[in-house]
Amino acid sequence: MTTSGSRLSANQSQAPCGFLILDKPAGVTSHGCVALVRRRYGLKRVGHGGTLDPAVTGVLPLALGSATRLLPYLDGAKAYRGVIQLGLCTDSDDLTGAVLERRPLPPLSRQELEAALNPFRGPILQRPPQVSAVHVQGERAYARARRGEHSELQERAVTIERLELLSWEPSSGQLELEVRCSAGTYIRSLARDLGEALVCGGALARLRRTEALGFTLSGAVGLEDLEAEPPPPPLAPLLALGQYPAFTLEPGDLVSWRCGRRLAGPAHLSEDQVVVILDPDGNLAGMARTVPDGWLQPRLVLEAMG
Repeated sequence: MTTSGSRLSANQSQAPCGFLILDKPAGVTSHGCVALVRRRYGLKRVGHGGTLDPAVTGVLPLALGSATRLLPYLDGAKAYRGVIQLGLCTDSDDLTGAVLERRPLPPLSRQELEAALNPFRGPILQRPPQVSAVHVQGERAYARARRGEHSELQERAVTIERLELLSWEPSSGQLELEVRCSAGTYIRSLARDLGEALVCGGALARLRRTEALGFTLSGAVGLEDLEAEPPPPPLAPLLALGQYPAFTLEPGDLVSWRCGRRLAGPAHLSEDQVVVILDPDGNLAGMARTVPDGWLQPRLVLEAMG
């Protein structure tokens, strides 16, 4: 797939548009990062690809301008490196919360830890932390927790695709993990549940997100980089859509596409498949889905007409 340009189309080059990948530092909220980018690029439309807690660092993808419309199409899987502290329980399931209980550490070998981690690999049910953004009766769970209220949060189906034990320090009770998981997975819940399985308690000590929406730290910039003049250019939206097949429009089909008409697609595509649509110059023209009889039904049309 071509990745020409760093804008949604050549005709939109006046307005910043694409993806900016921040390496968020600790102590800054995701909302604060969005507000900073809005001011720096002079944009109202800025969206993020998954909130990071203030204490968490790492990959925070931000969609600028019309690229916000592409967020539902991006890969929701995320990857982290984190440190879990065994031997205690907190009200937030991490070390920022109040300690509820301390327990002695059992003697654990690396092999025993691996065995304890194994049930958390693959599809699992996971209960979100009390301090989370989950809605409870129209209110965020963290708002209720701050008032000292306990919420009955339902377990959710998530998938932990990779769970690797990187290190284990018996003297401190800390273990480091590498995790790749589906959207909606809480690493704080993983820390809590691992501690429960080991009957000693556990809480998340540190966490760094290394991948989100298909973007990694290799393309990330720091908040200090936003002070440059001009600020860093957004990455091409096509860089985040490589998991989908692409279809390039013929010049005579461009007007029909921009009017939202369905078009005949390539015969090799299966039904109900998401397809990236490129204009004849190789720029992103929108997103479609295949329907019966080989047609491409527009789902997102850039530079729409009429």
